[in-house]
Amino acid sequence: MIGTDIQKAAEFLQSDALVAIPTETVYGLAGNAYSSRAVASIFDVKKRPSFDPLIIHTNHFSRLEEFVVNIPEKAYLLAQQLMPGPLTLLLPKKKKVPDIVTAGSPRVAIRIPNHPMALQLLSKLDFPLAAPSANPFGYISPTTAQHVNDQLGNQIPYILDGGPCNIGLESTIIGFEEEAPIIYRKGGTPVEQIESIIGPVHVRAHSSSNPQAPGMLKSHYAPSAGLELGNINELIKQHNGQKIGLIRFKDYHDTIPASQQVVLSTAGSLHEAAQRLFAGMRLLDQMKLDIILAELVPEEGLGRAINDRLRRAAAK
Repeated sequence: MIGTDIQKAAEFLQSDALVAIPTETVYGLAGNAYSSRAVASIFDVKKRPSFDPLIIHTNHFSRLEEFVVNIPEKAYLLAQQLMPGPLTLLLPKKKKVPDIVTAGSPRVAIRIPNHPMALQLLSKLDFPLAAPSANPFGYISPTTAQHVNDQLGNQIPYILDGGPCNIGLESTIIGFEEEAPIIYRKGGTPVEQIESIIGPVHVRAHSSSNPQAPGMLKSHYAPSAGLELGNINELIKQHNGQKIGLIRFKDYHDTIPASQQVVLSTAGSLHEAAQRLFAGMRLLDQMKLDIILAELVPEEGLGRAINDRLRRAAAK
């Protein structure tokens, strides 16, 4: 069921049921983070491997101390300036956070979503929400309530409809090793913005198993048609005779029907491109194409996160 009743969503969550919730990044599949039963249901519904940890969501910076042992100075600076927003802090957890949430890691990933309905919902709860993206594991993340309903609607009792996500990419995840800041996942907060607040950071590559933070697996966000990344003209020649879909940054290609192309931003806006990426991948994947071909966008700002998602969608 899709609806806008925040109180109904809260009641489902209080009874250990799962609810899909809107955020500024993507829709999340939410459950009581303190309930091992609810968290186990998240893994089951998503078919997500239990070694891939989850992010917990809360509504105010003052509540972070409920979940973590300490907050480094640089984490505090980031939280002050960038939360609520598409940023996740990876910090040492308190024992009250179940190990199933963190896949046994001593650190927990926490964020404050910048979405009015999500914040209203969280304010009604006396527990945080564990909430990975509301889609089957490894597939394209949902950016509308209908995307969630198409894939998980028969497995969860309620989808809270907060409209289309205005960022469209998952949050950036940052942790600290001996006080040194490390980005584990590029996302909706550009690396440059983080560095303007705390100075240089190290960007960690993805992990093929036992990831240290959510969203680090090498192959992810993949359309069922398959996606190849590279020079569009060369790829079109290689796939001559096949039904091709294209994902391009600014321009349509003159040899492929426009209906089989997604142009992320004719204005060249990386923000608009991020908003449109997952919805565009999903649209093409519904066309029963033989292959989807894509090109990288400029490797700057949100472009770094867009390219990260494209590379992982193309990973074998």
